Order: sequence, then structure tokens, then C-alpha cells
Amino acid sequence: PGPADPPLPAQPPDALFAAGAEAYARGDWPAVVLQMERALRAQAAVRSRLVRCRLRCANATAGPEGAQPQPEPVLRDLLFFRGLLHRAACLRGCGPAAPSRYRLGDELDREFSKRSPYNYLQVAYFKMNRPAQAAAAAHTFFVANPGHQEMRQNLEYYQAMAGVHEDDFTDLEAKPHLSEFRLGVRFYTEEQPAAAILHLEKALEEYFVADLECRALCEGPYDYEGYNYLEYNADLFQAITDHYMQVLSCKQGCVTELASQPGHEKPLEDFLPSHFNYLQFAYYNNGNYEKAIECTKTYLLFFPNDEVMNQNLAYYTAVLGENLAGPIQPQEEIQAYRQRSLMEKELLFFSYDVFGIPFVDPDTWTPEEVIPKRLREKQKVERETAARISEEIGNLMKEIETLVEEKAKESADMSKFIREGGPLVYEGASVTMNSKTLNGSQRVVVDGVLSAEECRELQRLTNAAALAGDGYRGKTSPHTPSETFYGVTVLKALKLGQEGKVPLQSAYLYYNVTEKVRRMMESYFRLEVSLHFSYSHLVCRTAIDEKQEGRSDNSHEVHVDNCILNAEALVCVKEPPAYTFRDYSAILYLNGDFEGGAFYFTELDAKTETAEVQPQCGRAVGFSSGSENPHGVKAVTKGQRCAIALWFTLDPRHSERDRVQADDLVKMLFGTEEGDLLQEPQPAQEPRPAVTVGKDEL
Repeated sequence: PGPADPPLPAQPPDALFAAGAEAYARGDWPAVVLQMERALRAQAAVRSRLVRCRLRCANATAGPEGAQPQPEPVLRDLLFFRGLLHRAACLRGCGPAAPSRYRLGDELDREFSKRSPYNYLQVAYFKMNRPAQAAAAAHTFFVANPGHQEMRQNLEYYQAMAGVHEDDFTDLEAKPHLSEFRLGVRFYTEEQPAAAILHLEKALEEYFVADLECRALCEGPYDYEGYNYLEYNADLFQAITDHYMQVLSCKQGCVTELASQPGHEKPLEDFLPSHFNYLQFAYYNNGNYEKAIECTKTYLLFFPNDEVMNQNLAYYTAVLGENLAGPIQPQEEIQAYRQRSLMEKELLFFSYDVFGIPFVDPDTWTPEEVIPKRLREKQKVERETAARISEEIGNLMKEIETLVEEKAKESADMSKFIREGGPLVYEGASVTMNSKTLNGSQRVVVDGVLSAEECRELQRLTNAAALAGDGYRGKTSPHTPSETFYGVTVLKALKLGQEGKVPLQSAYLYYNVTEKVRRMMESYFRLEVSLHFSYSHLVCRTAIDEKQEGRSDNSHEVHVDNCILNAEALVCVKEPPAYTFRDYSAILYLNGDFEGGAFYFTELDAKTETAEVQPQCGRAVGFSSGSENPHGVKAVTKGQRCAIALWFTLDPRHSERDRVQADDLVKMLFGTEEGDLLQEPQPAQEPRPAVTVGKDEL
């Protein structure tokens, strides 16, 4: 080992893990904590030492090929293998001097990748009356094992325990690059570009650290896949090829490894390029056109024909000027990354074509010309054959499904409508249309939510308090140039009321009405968990008289609230920048004295209209936010259309921060809070105790 390499831990991870499991079996909880925490630290230390040593050896033995003339052919092999021998000698020092348990086996690797030590730790902490640490360990295990029902029950119990706070439920094994990326995307969706930039740039920095470590860990012994080594017979260069292709394939697999979230089946698609997609728009919103152009050009390295990104580049260039925009180049680190990746893919595809060594490309951006022509043609034939077989099976399955659906549809629809028909909680409100009459699922229209005077009061509040374009990134016409939009959020209305700029009681009415709709939705759809506010906005759309002639657009085009609708492909992709955490939506109308502006539902094609709702004072339309409910707003051609738009989430982690501040402000101003508006029954039983889970229950 070199001077910079950290020492090996005093005991190997597998011995410490075994000692922890033995302590668990005899109920020695302090020993469980001691040994399992040591095992986690030892495993991390062994991994870190191996990575640092391999990277040091790679740097120390890199030859100056470009600085010297090419050697004679007779010497090339000797010089090549001399470099290999020096590197092997260096790598020999990366591990212990003798055979040892520090060389971790597959079984132990699986235990650590499943985060099994935290399963033991959460029970031990609980037994030692350390609930905060138990909650953290349980959460860390559950993130990687979301199907573990006992741990889910444990977490619910910890959440109800005194002394346990929300920030105790942290992932102790969180990958820095993924944590920073999620924070960046969150700030991006919350329209805070400066904060988004900070975290997305940090995510990129951490990504390349993780990539370096992942690639270094690929340089291990050859995997013979079971007992194949008994029959393995290869000459020198075939053996080198087999091993090197395995290493290269592993290094390409780091793309998938780094994009994989614990507990999720599929990795994030195009993970690295997506950083630059978010960054280019965040820099644009922050007024930094130089960085926006750099990030756009970097993204185009991966997807040079992306129409939207090329349009963005043209726009940024026009704003900044060709003389300043032209010299800006894509990020050098990404150019080098792409070049290396393509060279690796060329070798892997060549070995696939010539030697039959399989390779599955983890990227969608790989140019077609990288794949050998013969292999491309072979893959095309295989795809066509698979598609034909799939189509035949699909047609057969459709025939069977049609027969089954015809028998099941009536009873399924009946149970669905029965489930949806919960009480509306408040007197005076009544259901005028349900899912059946609206030709869909999870849909309802409720009348009588507001009185005529309340509608007028809220309209006056909007016109008095709203800033042009509030809630739509400062644009007064975010969806169509033929209308202007004016809006105000709940928190802003309350603050203006506190300052005496609008009637405080009107702002309080706005606050209470949104809570009223939330509870009605929660009750009507018979939700088993609480709805939380994701975003609330009182907005008025006003037709611009001189821009109505020949108008063919909508006030708001057909869309889905929690996924990106691709009407041509009849799919809705649930991924950022869509607000994927939104589960239910509602619109409460304040008036109907205008022309146009009808709300309507469609099929996934965004064309086939399934139902239409005409706005009027006190009418609310509620629906689930997913792909089952594409919807839009027809053009407002005359007058002003006012409504309160509400989005809800079932995940408290995505609760609207402004709403929490609004709750606090209401409590301060009126001596009440959200929970006082409508008392709900309290649970009659104490939470069940934590389930004692061990290795055999994983």
C-alpha cells in the first residue's frame, strides 16, 4: 500500500457482522450496536482503501505514450506487458499480505447491499430505548427494502413515539450524488433556480466521484460464472480479451449503478444528461445566458437532434449575441467522458459481434454508427421477430381479456362508484355529477360549496391583491397570448390582510374554503390517508378583446397533472419535471358570467372529449391527478373567469411549505389552526409495538 492509503480495520467486516448476529441471538443489544456499527465502518473502509489503491496504481503506471516515438513492432508487446506487470505489482499491495477474510465474498456483499446491518440495529436501538437512532436505522433499511411489511409497521410505530422527530427518519446510506440531484430537482419544481443550480452542480461533482469509485471497483478477478472455470480453455490473448471485456462491461454498468435508487426497480433514464437539461433552464431563469448555453451544448453532445434543446440554444444565442455565444463550448469533462464511453462501447460491440460476448448498452444516446453493421442487422431481425411474437401473443391476450372484461366491467364499475361516494362533510354541498356521468373514474362535480356573496368576496380579493402572472413564473399569459392571468396564493393573501392592504376576513375566507375543499375530496373519495396541500392558487383569466378574432387555441391545453402527456403515443410518463407527487386536483369556480372557459376531460389522445363542466359560482370539480384524467380549459373569449385551483398530495414530504406558514399565520391572527375547523375522531388504540425482526425475516 502507498502512503496515502488508509489502513485496514482491525477486524474484517464479515467477522464483525457474524459477531453482531450472534449478539442479536442472545439478546445482547449493546453488543449488537457495537459490532454492527463496526461492521458498517469496516466494510466502508475496505471499499475505500481498495478504490484509492487502484486509482493510485492506475495513475502511477500510466505511460507517456504521446511524448515518445512509437516503439518498433517487435518491442510493442514487451512494453505493453511491462506496464501491466508494474501495475499488477502495485495492485498486489492493495490487499492484505496473506489470504484473508478482508476479501469480501458475494454473500457478504449481498448482506451489505440489502443494508441488513440496519435491520439488526433498529431492533437493538429500540430495546435500548434509543428511538431516534432506531427510527434512522429502520428508515435506512426500508429505503432499500420498500416491500418489507414488518419494517413499515415499525416505522409507523416510531413516527408515533415521543422524542422522535421527522428529521430522525434519514437515510444513513444515502448516495451524495442522488441526494443532491433530488434536492436540485425539488428546488427546480419549486421555481427556485439559484438553489436548484447550487445542488445540481454539486450533484454533478459527486456523480464523477462516484463514477470514479465504481469503475475502480470493476477491476477485480475474472468471474467464471459458476463452474465454467472447469472447462475454460483460452490462449493468452483470448483470456485477456475475456477478462478485459468483463471489466469494460462492468464500467459501462456504472451508468446504471449510479442512476439506481435504493428500492426502485428501474434506474433514472438518461440520468447524467438530465442534469444539463435541468441546469440549462435553471441558468436561463437565473439570467445567466453563458452558463445556459454551455449546459445546452453539453446536453446536445448526447442528443444532438433534440428539437426543443436546439430551439433553446437558438433563443439563448439570439439573446446573448452570436459573437459571445459562439465561442462557448460544452464542458470539457463531459466531452472526455463521452469520448471514453464511446470508445468502450466500440470495443464491447466489436467483441459482441466477433466473439459473441453479450453487451447491453445502458445508454439511449449511443450513436447507431458505433454498433457494427452486421450486429445492427442482427439486432434488427431479433427485434422484428420479438415484435411479431409479442404482437401475436398480444392479440390472443386481448381476445381473452375482452371476454373477461365484459363479465367483470359491470361489477368493477359498481364497486368503484360505491367507493367514491363518501359523504361531503359540509351541509349545502351536493354531488351533481359523478364518475359515471362524467364518463371516467375518480371524478366528481359538487355544487353549493360557496354562496353567491362568498364568490363575490373572493373575486374582489383577487382583483385587489393579485400580481400579474403570480404562480406562472411571472408571465401574464403563460398558457395563451389571448388571455391575461392574475392570481394570488393563500399565504400572500393572508400577509396582505395582515398589512391591511386587503380585507383580512376575505383572506381568511380564502384559507378556510381551500381547507373545506380538501376535506370534501378526502371524504368523498374515501381516502385512507390524509390529503396534503401541494399548491393552491386563486386565479382569474381575462380575455383580451383584440386577440379573439380567428382564435383556435385553448385557455389551457389538455394535460395531466402528475405526468408528461404524450398524446401521440397514448402514454403519460411519470417523471420530473412533471409534479409526480400530486395525487388529487380540484377547481372551485367563483363565477360563470363569461363566454367560453369550459373545463373538459379527454382520453389519452387529448382529442376525444369524454365530459364537459360549465363553471358557475360555488361549483367544484375534483379528480385524481393521474393519466386516467387528461383535462383542459376551453378558450375564454369574453369576460373574466375566476377559480381556485388546488393540487393535493398523499405524501406529507411534498406538502406545500407556504401552507405550513399560512397555518402558523392563521393561528397567530385568529387563535385557531387547521385542525380546529373540523374535529375528527381520535384513534381508540395505542400504536402496536415494534416488530422484532432479524435476518431470517428479510
